[in-house]
Amino acid sequence: MDTLSPLLLGLLGSLAAGSMTALGALPVLRARVPSAATRDMLLGFAAGVMLAAAFFSLIIPALAQAGITHEGRAIPALIVCLALLMGMGCIAALNEALPHEHFAAGPEGPMAPRLRRVWLFVIAITIHNLPEGLAVGVGFGQGGLQGGLPLGLGIGLQNLPEGLAVAVALRGEGYSGRRAWAVAALTGLVEPIGGLLGASIVTLSSALLPWGLAFAAGAMLYVISHEIIPETHRSGHQNRATLGLSVGLVVMLFLDVTLAG
Repeated sequence: MDTLSPLLLGLLGSLAAGSMTALGALPVLRARVPSAATRDMLLGFAAGVMLAAAFFSLIIPALAQAGITHEGRAIPALIVCLALLMGMGCIAALNEALPHEHFAAGPEGPMAPRLRRVWLFVIAITIHNLPEGLAVGVGFGQGGLQGGLPLGLGIGLQNLPEGLAVAVALRGEGYSGRRAWAVAALTGLVEPIGGLLGASIVTLSSALLPWGLAFAAGAMLYVISHEIIPETHRSGHQNRATLGLSVGLVVMLFLDVTLAG
């Protein structure tokens, strides 16, 4: 696969990671689904993976790459800080502009009360998955197979509990197991779009690489803080959610060190 272009690697890698959403949703096809406490712990695991990926796979490489083309420490740090804020701001703008629904907090955004709940869930997970695909695409665009594999594997792992959470929420709204699984699976297909975009950005110019890496990190950090962690703490399962976050963080750190070394 090293002979593949960065664009194709980014597309295929993000497609594989997004497909794990469908795999995670498979339990809803059976009668029993995990308890709310278990789901919150699994979502905490997803947050931990994303948190580690943002820093170890995106922010630190962004600082290193910016340091190659700019002398001193202030300018590389400023570039990364600005790109982080841009990534956060972009997802915040999408969050405000698009109607969506949280699993516990209810509908948000314009026209939310007028849309069917299933589409509110779909839009919410689309907001979540776009920066994940972007990060995977940037990883493959920057470092090829070796650079993108840890990110792709880590994001794929965190998509498992995310797909399960979406499917279970839809089951709670009265949708059949097959329909809930199908909708959850479709939400993962936005990741290849983000992956292709991320790989395209960093392959256009090496000067854009630190901006792309830090932008993807900022987008992921916004999703962690605004969406996932609050979701896992609303039902009183914060201890299990924190345990899941801790495990996810160290798993992603281990993958990043061992696979990218």
